[in-house]
Amino acid sequence: MPTIAADQLQTIAARLLQAAGAGEEEAAIVARHCVGANLAGHDSHGIIQIPNYIAQIKKGDLVPGAPFEIVQETATTTVVDGHWGFGFVVSERAMQITIDKARQNNVAATTVYRQGHIGRLTDYALMAAEAGMIGLMTADSGRGPKFVAPLGGRTRRLGSNPICIAMPSNLEAPLFIDMATSAVAVGKIKVAAQRGTNIPEGWVISQAGQPTTDPNALDQGGALLPLGGSEGYKGYGLSVMIEIFSGILTGLGFGVEPSGRHNDGCFIAAFKVDAFRPLEQFKAEVTEFAHYLTASPPAAGVDRVYYPGELEHLRTQERLATGIFVEEATWDQIKRLAGELGLELEI
Repeated sequence: MPTIAADQLQTIAARLLQAAGAGEEEAAIVARHCVGANLAGHDSHGIIQIPNYIAQIKKGDLVPGAPFEIVQETATTTVVDGHWGFGFVVSERAMQITIDKARQNNVAATTVYRQGHIGRLTDYALMAAEAGMIGLMTADSGRGPKFVAPLGGRTRRLGSNPICIAMPSNLEAPLFIDMATSAVAVGKIKVAAQRGTNIPEGWVISQAGQPTTDPNALDQGGALLPLGGSEGYKGYGLSVMIEIFSGILTGLGFGVEPSGRHNDGCFIAAFKVDAFRPLEQFKAEVTEFAHYLTASPPAAGVDRVYYPGELEHLRTQERLATGIFVEEATWDQIKRLAGELGLELEI
């Protein structure tokens, strides 16, 4: 169970993807996003996903070098068809287009359909924040496999349907929220299964609709629960709205495509802060607000209060210094893939 430096792990991921058919530039983009997720402590979206992407390439569900097509646009809106390309590549480009339009017109929005997994929404929303804008993004698996039961149900009807909002500020760590509307992301269940650990009750129900702490129950016909526990109607309602933004508004629709092909639909928006008030004033006040929150005396058993996004920054600094832990099951998959693709791993 190795601990690997981030740059080494990124090189390994990129080489594997290139050997599987990805171009050098797109392989580097995918590897950067995945290892960035590991650094932030979200291992569910990290190197563990590389074998999945390679399997999708082999199957033909994910298309390296796919065209990026703008099928409809106005001065403030864009509709993008990703043609089953890497979601990281497609969504990064789509967000940059949105930022460029918002720079000229104060606000802009984009929908994207037919693309692969896009990973953490944070990476794209922060592009807007770094450009002096408020970034917003929602995502759905389109008509790909579902994992979340509607409130009161026991069969899968929804994706984990995340939402992210990022704010410009003068803080050392960026201020943002990036959250699934399910109790937890699917990847966290898979990480627990790979590591052989139980999960908290309230994350998953079995195929029979019973609460369970076994992460393998999800692969045995179970389902994730909506965010909110006893107040799950909140996560459920938010998930439905995100499904409409990212699945129906994009034109993907809802339900599951018979082929089971994964495709992330997403809605992107950028709001230029200067259109509402001077950017530097806004950034200064957001910074003051964050400090106001973190100055709160901590509750019993809590070391200190953090603002949204701060913990990910601290984890990133720590893992840049100490390396990224890769669980044995994932590392075995990586080594096996390297052998199949004729690569020799250097760590």
